[in-house]
Amino acid sequence: MKKTKRTPKKNALIIMIIGMFVIATSQIISHFVKLPDLAKGSFIGIGIGLLILSVIFGNFKTSK
Repeated sequence: MKKTKRTPKKNALIIMIIGMFVIATSQIISHFVKLPDLAKGSFIGIGIGLLILSVIFGNFKTSK
């Protein structure tokens, strides 16, 4: 069985998707359930942190 190597861009894309999902989920949950400010801020902070991490590790370049 062959192991496929993931490229850094693919890993960064996965991290970016997870970050957006965490932020969107926290917004949806806070709409229906009363969340404390600490929980709401933690979820949004984790999501933003994952988005920044994906940009740093992705090494996205628009032009050479």
